[in-house]
Amino acid sequence: MDFYNGQALLDLCEKENILISAAMKEREVTMGTLTGEEVDAKLVTVLEIMRNSSHRPIEKPGKSIGGLIGGEAKMVNEYGKTAQSIAGSMLSKAISYSMAVLEVNASMGLIVAAPTAGSSGVVPGVLMALQEEKNLTDDDLYKGLLNASAIGYILMRNASVSGAEAGCQAEVGAASAMAASAIVEIMGGTPKQCLTAAVLAMSNLLGLVCDPIAGLVESPCQSRNAIGVANAITSAELAMAGVTHPIPFDEMAEAMYRVGKSLPFELRETAMGGCAGTPTGCALGCAICGK
Repeated sequence: MDFYNGQALLDLCEKENILISAAMKEREVTMGTLTGEEVDAKLVTVLEIMRNSSHRPIEKPGKSIGGLIGGEAKMVNEYGKTAQSIAGSMLSKAISYSMAVLEVNASMGLIVAAPTAGSSGVVPGVLMALQEEKNLTDDDLYKGLLNASAIGYILMRNASVSGAEAGCQAEVGAASAMAASAIVEIMGGTPKQCLTAAVLAMSNLLGLVCDPIAGLVESPCQSRNAIGVANAITSAELAMAGVTHPIPFDEMAEAMYRVGKSLPFELRETAMGGCAGTPTGCALGCAICGK
């Protein structure tokens, strides 16, 4: 039941007449050491951590260790409830929940790296908002988590999810692709539509640099998670509407990796370029480091 790339995953789903979530669960059982019940138990744990980390800072905001973020998730959540909100309920919730997870991470709280700490807000942000807006059950979200895991597994195997290796396009880009695919399956889309959504999400963020101010996973990481959820929701909407992308999933994953490797080292998590390399970014870094 293993699949080594996107095409192999689609072939498996078609052959067995199953969804991506089912294929991923079968892979975990047949290729690993877990039973089906143990996989289910891990999904419960993961979802609970995601739920807590996406809501706690909204209820009790606090400053990050570096002091660059803290309280933004609550601000967005409250603004989203007003008549002046531009994004609307679904997107506003997803944005605020994704930002909340980054606040938990930056204050040494417990999060799920999905697929990394720097991009950990995208998948839970999307899933939590979708559940509330569409009255979904936890079982629906478990399928979404398995689906997202399949996309993440393929990208880790054939490309990268590391900002230090391939920029933020690999971190938030991969997380956004995972979330987009999960949305499509949850909302009744086909495996092919899932991968289309993932392709769209990756292509939209190609070239995104990783430039953490002071080398901390705080800013601009937090707002990029917000962009990641917006991108995931948009990509899922396009795929569900029947919009396609001319580039296959596996070719897009390879392109993302090549683009990331071609980024100068200053733009791959070294805090030497981009936002971190601005005069203000450098000054903030010196102030935080005490130099």
